[in-house]
Amino acid sequence: MPRAGSSRDRLTSPKSDRVRAVHALTRRVARSREGAFLVEGPQGVREAVRHRPDLVREVYVTDAAAERYRDVLDDADDARIPVIAVDDAVLAAMADAQTPQGLLAVVRTPRADLDAVLAGRPQLLCVLTHVRDPGNAGTVLRTADAVGADAVLVSEGSVDVLNPKVVRSTVGSLFHLPVVTDLGVDEILTRVGDAGIRLLAADGHGTRLLTDPGVEAELREPHAWVFGNEAWGMAAPTRDRCDEVVRVPIHGHAESLNLAMAATICLYSSARAQHPG
Repeated sequence: MPRAGSSRDRLTSPKSDRVRAVHALTRRVARSREGAFLVEGPQGVREAVRHRPDLVREVYVTDAAAERYRDVLDDADDARIPVIAVDDAVLAAMADAQTPQGLLAVVRTPRADLDAVLAGRPQLLCVLTHVRDPGNAGTVLRTADAVGADAVLVSEGSVDVLNPKVVRSTVGSLFHLPVVTDLGVDEILTRVGDAGIRLLAADGHGTRLLTDPGVEAELREPHAWVFGNEAWGMAAPTRDRCDEVVRVPIHGHAESLNLAMAATICLYSSARAQHPG
């Protein structure tokens, strides 16, 4: 394979069939049909190439990005991933982002299985139920990665985690931990609970505060944080299925916290309890 900066295949027509096929992956129906999705931007492509090279089908790069991100292309070459040079106009025609950053990869859909996750005796799980906003979903996934969560479980009725906006907002974390999707809320809660993992609903209706000493003690044991929808919160049946309903204390006049912010506080509280010091 050629090293970064050497002669490569070049794609120059924004109207070519290949360009149209890549751009089609911005739509869910095409992602499902092809079993692939887009990763845009240097950090996302870097993490895909380094952590899941087996999934990366090809990388597209502009001349300027080839000079700036030689390390990414070197890793792609080492992994025998095809790298195709493109003009700026071609990358813009492929991408979902309004201002592409010179690198784009087509990646096969990763598969994660809840049985495998539970067999690993997880200590910390993150469950998203009916979360619809791509930015929130991506940020929570990135936070779960940062705190060392064992997996993220995303229920049916939530945003597609392979949506380009979600993928961009994870900044590569999508390739660092299992993300299980397309399971019903009841199935997730039943199987996680049956595995002996405590279910903690993060909800403003909670009678216990996250800062209560008793809650902190519980966070040292295996548990799953369950988060609800951004607009209407957590459905009452979901809340009732959980072992505890916990709320983040609000000392000022704000009515509530953004979902991603509340999830960050809860997940970091778990990380502090499980990894003191």
